[in-house]
Amino acid sequence: MKRIALIACTKRKSPTPGKARDMYTSPLFKLSLRYAAILKADQVFVLSAKHGLLGLDEVIEPYETTLKTMSTTQVRSWGDRVLGQLRERADLQNDHFIFLASQKYRMHLVPYVRFCDIPLEGLRQGEQLHFLKGQAAL
Repeated sequence: MKRIALIACTKRKSPTPGKARDMYTSPLFKLSLRYAAILKADQVFVLSAKHGLLGLDEVIEPYETTLKTMSTTQVRSWGDRVLGQLRERADLQNDHFIFLASQKYRMHLVPYVRFCDIPLEGLRQGEQLHFLKGQAAL
């Protein structure tokens, strides 16, 4: 069983092409990435509104796509795409997934994985930052 962290992309991005780990510059993303390391995740992926599932070392261009402006049908289609990408890289029934992403980014994924944790569930953005900062300080 692998531990796989899934971190949502963020609006704040580097203005130049780069690895996914460096593209997203918001404090929430950076703290989520640090938290995934603290949890000793075997793999970490970014849930990208534009690209679907991204490995941390995949090089991408800056973009402005977000699930927030997509229709329900578009979000469902995005979720189906990400599930396909996840199936190629993980075992949905045996791996343990840690979702560090909002409801919109995880709602079409969680029902298809057998084991998962959602440590930021129910927390507003400021509360998420507070929680992640506290975890990073341990």
